[in-house]
Amino acid sequence: MEPEAKESDSEKTSFSPVVREVLVQNKLGIHARPAAMFVKIANRYESDIKVEKDGEEVNGKSIMGVMLLAASMGSKLKITAVGPDAQQAVEALVNLVNNKFGENQ
Repeated sequence: MEPEAKESDSEKTSFSPVVREVLVQNKLGIHARPAAMFVKIANRYESDIKVEKDGEEVNGKSIMGVMLLAASMGSKLKITAVGPDAQQAVEALVNLVNNKFGENQ
């Protein structure tokens, strides 16, 4: 049993976190539709994804968590991913936020 536990521990720590900060740019902030888009993209990736705003961190794969951040226009988000596809996950999520979640405002 002990070697398995050590292997699991090393798997968790073998990936470095990928962290990016981004500003919410769409006029209405992260309401239901942008939150759903964020979570849909986050769930495409194996990595663990966290989103932080003003010191409050939530699971980036949870629509309720993302909505509870109540991120309005101008809010700074810190997106952190850890896992085999962390870089791709963070890039996709940063692009989504930078593109105003596809909204014109």
